[in-house]
Amino acid sequence: MFGFSEWQTPIFEATAVFLRPLGETSDVVTKEMYTFDDRGGDSITLRPEGTAGVCRALITNGLTQTLPQKVFYHGPMFRYERPQKGRYRQFHQIGIELLGPDMPLADAEIIACGWEILQALGIARDVVLNINTLGDARSRDDYRAALVAYFTGHRAALSADSQTRLEKNPLRILDSKDEGDRRLIASAPLIYDHLTPEAAAFYAGLKAHLADFGVPYVENPGIVRGFDYYNHTAFEFVTGALGAQGTVMGGGRYNGLVEKLGGPNVAGVGWGAGIERLAMLLATPLVSVPSVVVIGQERAIAVAAVLRGHGIKTEIAFQPGVKNGLKFANRLGARWAVLAEADRLVLKALDDGVQSEITLDELPARLVV
Repeated sequence: MFGFSEWQTPIFEATAVFLRPLGETSDVVTKEMYTFDDRGGDSITLRPEGTAGVCRALITNGLTQTLPQKVFYHGPMFRYERPQKGRYRQFHQIGIELLGPDMPLADAEIIACGWEILQALGIARDVVLNINTLGDARSRDDYRAALVAYFTGHRAALSADSQTRLEKNPLRILDSKDEGDRRLIASAPLIYDHLTPEAAAFYAGLKAHLADFGVPYVENPGIVRGFDYYNHTAFEFVTGALGAQGTVMGGGRYNGLVEKLGGPNVAGVGWGAGIERLAMLLATPLVSVPSVVVIGQERAIAVAAVLRGHGIKTEIAFQPGVKNGLKFANRLGARWAVLAEADRLVLKALDDGVQSEITLDELPARLVV
């Protein structure tokens, strides 16, 4: 619907692919990456996120000359952290990246795509889009100076991690979950007061385009995301239904990331979403059940082949006897059973028990799946 093509990147990459782009002070780099040397002595890392690998693939496959590139991916990610509800050491993400356009319309489109996915899953009512701007380079330099001045005056009250961040990347303090830090952050300077005219115009354009797409949002100056590569737009779809793990989808703009990985200056924007967290919000869990169970081993293969050829989910009952086959079908939650007797077929609706004889040619059209 939005025109994104699937890319598959390796589950592990050279450690340098993540080390600089994610930021040496980020929690992922300092505490959570699974990094080790291979037999050749090279440092490799199990991928903790998807964006850096996509940007590396853009460069190594010579695709920086054919922009824009609209990419989606899915697969396992790995972070060493304390397992809890909605947070696992091996988890799965879906994500999209739009590489090339450097304009707020691109940011709004990828956010709108995420909103459409949440609506299609039936969970949009449970989430709120939080947006913020991190500004351009000059905006961040001015804002960094303001944060350093403010937090230096409260240094003794900062957590140990935030004291380290004060020296290396004070914007990361805004992402702290420490309660003492949060009290100080509530009175910290806001980036909106330090935006250049160009950065302010970019942010205004984003909000206007989101309104055009019909995507509701709230502004949240505390959204800075966890990686150093973000600039301009930062956003999160947040829910209150999962306790502490409230972010189900998040991302932003990362102009300069491709250049950090050795490529040309290519703009980019994207998001990632945790599949496990999305699944936890579903009112009805996604359980794969067959729509039809074929009972009667003599003709089961032929009947199942016809149904599967019409795209109908079909299971063969391996248990002998009609009674055992029907028990199997009910246990699986199937909607229909086909009794494949030697000289006839009987279609049985498992919700009300109504059954009727039918020919194999008629069978696919009769099934409502």
